[in-house]
Amino acid sequence: MNQPQSFIANIEKTLIDHWNQNAFTDYKGDTLRFCDVARRMAKLHIGMEVAGLKPGDKIAICGRNSANWAVAFFSILTYGCVVVPIQCEFQPEQIHNIVNHSEAKFLYVGDGVAKDIDFEKMPDLQGIAYLNDLSIRNTRSDVLVYVHEHLNELFGKKYPRRFAREHVVYTHENLETLAIINYTSGTTGFSKGVMIPYRSLWSNLDFALQNFGPHVKSEDTMLSTLPMAHTYGMACEIIFGFIQGCHIHFLNRQPAPSLVMEAAAKVKPAILIAVPMVIEKIVRKHVYQRMDLHRARYLLQLPLIKSRVKERVVGWIKDQFGGNIYQIMTGGAPMNQEIEQFLMGVDFPITSGYGTTETSPMITYSDWKEHILGSCGTVVPNMELALIAKDGTLLRAGDPNTADIEGEVVCRGMNVMLGYYKNEEATAAVLGSAGWLHTGDLGVFTEDGHLFIKGRIKNMLLGANGQNIYPEEIEDKLNSMPAVCESLVLQEGQNLIALVYPDPDDVEAIPLSTEEVKLLMEQNRQELNAILPSFCRLKEIRLHDREFEKTAKKSIKRYLYQ
Repeated sequence: MNQPQSFIANIEKTLIDHWNQNAFTDYKGDTLRFCDVARRMAKLHIGMEVAGLKPGDKIAICGRNSANWAVAFFSILTYGCVVVPIQCEFQPEQIHNIVNHSEAKFLYVGDGVAKDIDFEKMPDLQGIAYLNDLSIRNTRSDVLVYVHEHLNELFGKKYPRRFAREHVVYTHENLETLAIINYTSGTTGFSKGVMIPYRSLWSNLDFALQNFGPHVKSEDTMLSTLPMAHTYGMACEIIFGFIQGCHIHFLNRQPAPSLVMEAAAKVKPAILIAVPMVIEKIVRKHVYQRMDLHRARYLLQLPLIKSRVKERVVGWIKDQFGGNIYQIMTGGAPMNQEIEQFLMGVDFPITSGYGTTETSPMITYSDWKEHILGSCGTVVPNMELALIAKDGTLLRAGDPNTADIEGEVVCRGMNVMLGYYKNEEATAAVLGSAGWLHTGDLGVFTEDGHLFIKGRIKNMLLGANGQNIYPEEIEDKLNSMPAVCESLVLQEGQNLIALVYPDPDDVEAIPLSTEEVKLLMEQNRQELNAILPSFCRLKEIRLHDREFEKTAKKSIKRYLYQ
């Protein structure tokens, strides 16, 4: 385990070391250099001080990814306040509840959120500011109005000559101090405030610097597509990219696969972090359709030209992502096995990680060169990993005789949260007395400690004779079948049924009537059942007329369809 250091010191160092380099760009918008970021942070610090905010006070941010979102985030941390990131996809009532529950005193909002929220329903807020220009939208304090109107004047008085590198000095934190309260969206419908200390931020940064750092240089570009309000995007894209001195481009719109490809081709990121669904759609809609897949697979079987075919195919796919990419890392959900097998088969640099909001987020990871099909890697630095078998035995990763024994994934170490904010009961339910965090996921180890996730414990179904059925494994196979966009396997009595949202592009391309789609799905069902154990076979496939509701990690909110 590495000796922990100050997280805030890393922010100071990157601002000073990369002063004149480009730091943040809103896609197709303005660019801020590191010195510009430092100046905006200094202005926000003045505003916080004059407004009477004190270290430990909570400040919420809710909006789409943007340069000013990142500026607000780093400003709040370096002032000593607690950041409360709120996912902009949340409904207004959820936003009101989170602001009130967290006791936030100030809120930064994006334009899309501002029009829907009600200031009067958040009575403890001193004010709300727009993220796009940091102007005041609502206030209960005359001081905030004064600060906004005189901020440049106040800044000039504090730094009469000029704002320079030597002014970048912040109070260093106690690593156990609360830094962030991150509210989960989850697949259960109940949002909990995860209390993330500075040690977790530092430890996740330490992981990223060790594993991504050797392959991503200062001034390399990164593309921010994941929600910054979620720990996955926050740690692996924003915090790492900023501290490494990268130029981060914010995709400040819904990250549709076509837009991600367009942006990647222009930005040329050195590394891309994404949820599997985006990569799967890119491969199906763009890679498969633009290349002669059958011919490529045939040529890959010929030993004499296999290496040259791989080189050309992987080069072409890399070009679709800008041509400068070291690897694509997915997480938040399992990658479709057919897509992953194809990419690994041509030596495309794809890998997966695994984590939770409660670990902010990393638990396991492997570089693409060590990645195993279907695995989410080995335990990350500063963490311990184990499984709790059905009989209560603790199985540690890499221990002899633990391979292929199923159990709940548990972990402990520097990444683990302090607990759930104002929810001791929920905290006690997941944090054991020995410090093990219970993830609620079922997994197995290989002999060398690679983790394979079987599914969520709460999603596991029981067959008629007590067999364990993992709906995620059935869905993975079904999602690779013709005209299936996404699916959800449910249990009705002793029968398994699948809800399927048909792929609209496939349906329209042929085109297919509703009755023809039903016939195709019945054919899919029969072909799927032929390769499944008898207790996992589907009784019926039912059409679903729209995409399933999802969390920020793009996991389906199963509780809505039970």
